[in-house]
Amino acid sequence: MTRPNDQEFYDRAVRRIGRIILALGVVGAILMGWYKGLSSGFSFLIGSAVSYTSFLGWRYLADALVSSAQKRRSRFFVFRLVALIAIAWVIIKILGLNLTAAALGLLVSGAAVVLEIVYELIYAS
Repeated sequence: MTRPNDQEFYDRAVRRIGRIILALGVVGAILMGWYKGLSSGFSFLIGSAVSYTSFLGWRYLADALVSSAQKRRSRFFVFRLVALIAIAWVIIKILGLNLTAAALGLLVSGAAVVLEIVYELIYAS
């Protein structure tokens, strides 16, 4: 079995983390909506969206450190993250959504990274 180079390894890991974030966000929103109501499920989904955008921002920022051509793009994602947080805050305040559920949604990217670490520990060759 051939060992992939480091860049391929990290690219696959980042793609898996992105998919895990999306899956956890959708499943968590459905479960939260089922247990605590539609408002809580929507709040969790908003928190998950902010978490995913934050993950993308950090990813592009890390890429920008490696390649100076990505600097404008990483600044755009930081601005996008701030705008998404502001929009989510306004939606939560106006609609009166559950702040606890939104905060739990923000933890989705951390959970996805932990699941990726477990995956790598199990399937590492």
